[in-house]
Amino acid sequence: MKGKKILVTGADGFIGSHLAEALVRQGYDVRAFVMYNSFNSWGWLDDSDIKQDLDIFAGDIRDPNGVKSAMKDCDIIFHLAALIAIPFSYHSPDSYIDTNIKGTLNVLHAAKDLNVSRLLVTSTSEVYGTAQYVPIDEKHPRQPQSPYSASKIGADCISESFYRSFDIPLTIVRPFNTYGPRQSARAVIPTIITQLLNGKEKIYLGDTIPTRDLLYVQDTVNGFIEIAKTDSLIGEDCNIATQSEISIGQLAAELIAQINPAAVIETDIKRLRPEKSEVFRLFGSNQKLVENTHWKQQYPLTQGLAKTIDWFKNENNLKKYKSDIYNI
Repeated sequence: MKGKKILVTGADGFIGSHLAEALVRQGYDVRAFVMYNSFNSWGWLDDSDIKQDLDIFAGDIRDPNGVKSAMKDCDIIFHLAALIAIPFSYHSPDSYIDTNIKGTLNVLHAAKDLNVSRLLVTSTSEVYGTAQYVPIDEKHPRQPQSPYSASKIGADCISESFYRSFDIPLTIVRPFNTYGPRQSARAVIPTIITQLLNGKEKIYLGDTIPTRDLLYVQDTVNGFIEIAKTDSLIGEDCNIATQSEISIGQLAAELIAQINPAAVIETDIKRLRPEKSEVFRLFGSNQKLVENTHWKQQYPLTQGLAKTIDWFKNENNLKKYKSDIYNI
């Protein structure tokens, strides 16, 4: 990767901003693709201390001309731009097809035309649906249990087809449940922490039975970078996972114990997924990642949660989240 120009799509988002920062700090020349808007906002990069070291490109992943312009002169592409909120995908599935499938197709076409040396396409553990066996490896069946997961399965499939048809040097990277500073307000950990830090004693959640494989964001970022460094995963899909699980109820109890032990959990029916759409168990295998790279988990759950809580305790960060509003 040394001496090569890198593009990160979705660099204004949660994982993308952390990835862009990590690449800059490791000495790489990084172009950050951010969503164009009239406010000239660069998302989470506005708060970054390395933004002056980034080559910022504002555009729309749904626009093939803008995508190709952003990718010109770039050797390595980390494609993270996507719509990710599952509840909103029930409401507006068309936008997920446009962004997640068509946006990925735009990246693939440009990668073919520009002969990029490496492309990493971001998938999600949601494509697996509720585990049929554990740990979930890359051979697990795909189950589209929400419009969001269906759109990501579609993006994975079109990516694989471009590898097979045009020999594009790509890897489909599949992070499990990433958390940490800057995570979306609709995700469960920010939902719990922000309610607690704002003094709520009734913590509203959806189903607390499902389990998740939780990755601190820096471990996810390290996985992306390690995958980009190896040719052995070209043409493959690869999980980034801790190979462990915790239920939402257990997770909530841990956060409550750390912040306000007097708080109690209450079920909010608005936050429940349709029964057949809920993914009840995610517990990923990281064997393929470990065997092909130097990746290893650096942040156990207790440490990652503590760092996340500390970030939210900063008033400037906490005020960006509206804990009294359920954001789909």
